[in-house]
Amino acid sequence: MRKWLPLVAVCLGTFMLLVDVTIVTVALPDMARSLDTTFADLQWVMDVYALVLAALLLAAGSLGDRAGHRRLYVAGLVVFAAASLACGLATSPGVLIAFRAVQGVGGAAMLATTVALISHLYSGRDLGTAFGVWGAVSGAAAAAGPIMGGLLTQHLDWRWIFFVNLPISVAAVAMTLRYVGESRGERRRGLDLPGLLTFTAAAGLATYALIKGNDYGWGSARTIGVFAGAAVALVAFVVAELRVRTPLLDLSLFRRGTFTGVMIGALLLSGAAFSYFAYESLWLQSALGMSPVTAGLCFVPMSGAAFVTAGLGGRLLEDRLSPRVMIGGGLLLIAAGSAAQMLVSAGSSWTVLVPGLVVSGVGVGLATPTLVSTAVAAVGYQRAGMASGAVNTARQLGNALGIAVLGVVFHAGLASSVRGAGVPQSAAVADALAAGQTRGVLASGPAAQRPALEHMVHAAFASGLRSAFLAAAVMGAVGGLAVLALVRRPGGGHAPGEQSSAANVPIPAEA
Repeated sequence: MRKWLPLVAVCLGTFMLLVDVTIVTVALPDMARSLDTTFADLQWVMDVYALVLAALLLAAGSLGDRAGHRRLYVAGLVVFAAASLACGLATSPGVLIAFRAVQGVGGAAMLATTVALISHLYSGRDLGTAFGVWGAVSGAAAAAGPIMGGLLTQHLDWRWIFFVNLPISVAAVAMTLRYVGESRGERRRGLDLPGLLTFTAAAGLATYALIKGNDYGWGSARTIGVFAGAAVALVAFVVAELRVRTPLLDLSLFRRGTFTGVMIGALLLSGAAFSYFAYESLWLQSALGMSPVTAGLCFVPMSGAAFVTAGLGGRLLEDRLSPRVMIGGGLLLIAAGSAAQMLVSAGSSWTVLVPGLVVSGVGVGLATPTLVSTAVAAVGYQRAGMASGAVNTARQLGNALGIAVLGVVFHAGLASSVRGAGVPQSAAVADALAAGQTRGVLASGPAAQRPALEHMVHAAFASGLRSAFLAAAVMGAVGGLAVLALVRRPGGGHAPGEQSSAANVPIPAEA
């Protein structure tokens, strides 16, 4: 059993950093009441972590190759733990958002080194077993996030969703220092700093514009200017990657249709499948009055379906279906599941979501396991690190942008419904509902109008959710069609070098 202790050390960090992507979703209403947040604040609490994680993944992988994978992993654990403590002690939304960003720095250092550490620690059959366990832990983290968040928020306080990281981090650091040996990858000549800065600027400015556009006005000079800045930064990133000797991402990889298709699918998968969780959680707790634990359990149909499909059905289908069908079909199922949840109405209970969540979960279980291995197979094992890092970056970036985009349409649908109900100061009421302050809205009206206000609240949330589900369905459909059009069948019709023996390399996709 001693040989598996290093794997436990790596899996502890992986579980913790991935749980923190979703653990905050069911704690949002309590955060809103405690810190008096706005809707944009809640979006940033969720978004900034995934955004920083996406921005730094490729750079962190390069740094780990030079500085040492164990050293960077331990440094990431320490930074993550310190930031978690600061998040738990935060007394204002700004402080919480700032240290969520620092959490993302630590998370990127950990996530970028886990595959390299496992590859160094194990070989042969043990390597396949280790990657299987690591993949299962990654999937379990996504499923456990809302449930853990609900339990900690309801029985202790929302701050404990961050404090719980401290003992896990201490255990992971101690085990890593004792049982995990140091390893390094190919030393590159230098860090692609221009690429890192321009990519971060492009992603950050685009997310900022999407989140703040409603406050500034979508046609305002400020919003348009920020979007223009994001476009300029993206062009600068492309220019930088074409000119530097050791780019973060070799753009020539996109000449391969399979790699391009997988990247599009990875980018849109997270936005289509998971980004509406936060807005569903607001509805479940603020409108339906559920406890955090009960709200967290409402997401089990998706996570359970995904886990069963990936663990059992996926293995049975891998030999029968090509990656093109697995990934593309999975995304189309995610689109169908999102569309099915559009049946929500003012009189709905949480059960209206279950069929759609199950269908989406099956799609996630089909598409996720083969994302990275398909990308690696398309570019060759020599670039496996860059390919896997690019896919994981696309997934985290898709999550960040998805939360922002779905937040825009959710708020628009909710506000439209409030205006249509003829409520005085409808804009302020819509902002309060979106920020999880339903109790205050209901308490502000006379007792005689309480039933009418409650109906308005339910109708407004249903309208906002339908808009978000429609946007998610479009994302899933576009991603699925892109994969089906671009990803080639193994062994046929590939561009030179597009398919290699890397298809058999057990590199799991990130949850």
